[in-house]
Amino acid sequence: MKAIVHSAKSSIRRRSLRRGFLLIPLVLVCFGLAPMAQAVGPDTDGTIPGSNNGEGIGVLVTRTTGVWNTGTGFEALNHLTAGNQNTATGLRALTSDTNGGFNTATGVYSLFSNTSGFFNSATGAYTLATNISGNYNTANGYGALYRNTASNNTATGFGVLHGNTTGSRNTASGSQALNHNTTGEFNDAVGASALVNNTDGSSNNAFGDSALFENIHAIDNTAIGDLALVFNDTDAAGLGNGNTAVGAATLLNNVDGSDNTAVGDSTGQNLITGFNNTYIGDFVGSLAADESNTIRIGDLSNGNGAGSLQCFIGGIFNNFQPVGGTVVEVTIDLADDHLGWDVGPNQGGSAPVQRGAPVPRSAPEPRARPQRQAMLNDKVEKLQATVAQQQKQIETLTAQLGEQAAQIQKVGAQLEMSRPAARTVLSNR
Repeated sequence: MKAIVHSAKSSIRRRSLRRGFLLIPLVLVCFGLAPMAQAVGPDTDGTIPGSNNGEGIGVLVTRTTGVWNTGTGFEALNHLTAGNQNTATGLRALTSDTNGGFNTATGVYSLFSNTSGFFNSATGAYTLATNISGNYNTANGYGALYRNTASNNTATGFGVLHGNTTGSRNTASGSQALNHNTTGEFNDAVGASALVNNTDGSSNNAFGDSALFENIHAIDNTAIGDLALVFNDTDAAGLGNGNTAVGAATLLNNVDGSDNTAVGDSTGQNLITGFNNTYIGDFVGSLAADESNTIRIGDLSNGNGAGSLQCFIGGIFNNFQPVGGTVVEVTIDLADDHLGWDVGPNQGGSAPVQRGAPVPRSAPEPRARPQRQAMLNDKVEKLQATVAQQQKQIETLTAQLGEQAAQIQKVGAQLEMSRPAARTVLSNR
């Protein structure tokens, strides 16, 4: 079993590396063909009016009222006019920005397309390169959040959230984590290639190397451990929802199974489409078929030939009960550890009054997207209200900065007028 897990891990990593290498030429081609609309300005060196600083050709050459900006590198902050408190370091960093503010871009083409986004931080070549108006994003690592246009995302690592476009409130850390995410929201991925193929699945949590690697559309899954739920939603049917897997390679082969809970190393590896199962213990379920509505705790299905040798459950010692009435003797089938019941010796051979047998749960239908969408819309509305409030604060602050910029320019003009005229020195030879 361990050999199978290691083989699966090696295969996943090879696929992940191949995808990573394809990322580099794609990025280079995209920007290699990007024309610049404005001619390169003169070499800027030193202080620029409005307490701005620049170093390099074409830096801050379009500035009108923007204050407290710093640009270093060819065409950094090249188009900036009224934006304030931006810092750009690297070739064409923040080059398209016109009136965005409080952004920090460090690296070649970082925040390249940003025009009006606020409070973004990009560190690394091509980070947040196509962001236009998204706010409050943080990207650290080559190509992180490369295609992003949304707000409130955090990405740390090579190619992290590389394909994200409109998905918001995602957090990813680790090489290529959430690499293909486009519109999915509220996802957390920590670990190399965690949730790497997710596109629009939302509210998933993946912690571990390649956790939820193949997930595409499924929602509400939690995977903690290397390769946990690695093949979930491989068929892109969006049925593998609401699973919880804790442990390396836990629920490894699950594709369309839903509402399963598995805790333990390599637990529940035979579940593929089964639902509403609870497995606890290392390798539990290794000898069981794909099933549903089943609870297994350290039983013989773990494949070691003995299962758990002893069982201790608290809460019974001080609760003695006579065998009779509604009380039965619990039995166990020694062949497979199956629990059952029998008539007790004090009941005279009569069965106790029984409750009606519960109706087995049927396979769940795909999660209703309209309800899910309504919940997301509610979250988005709250986010938009927050953004609107913050935008008002930004506008107020921008107005204040504009007034300060005007005062700075006025003082500068007064200083220019107060300078003494240049003296001419005559030399008599």
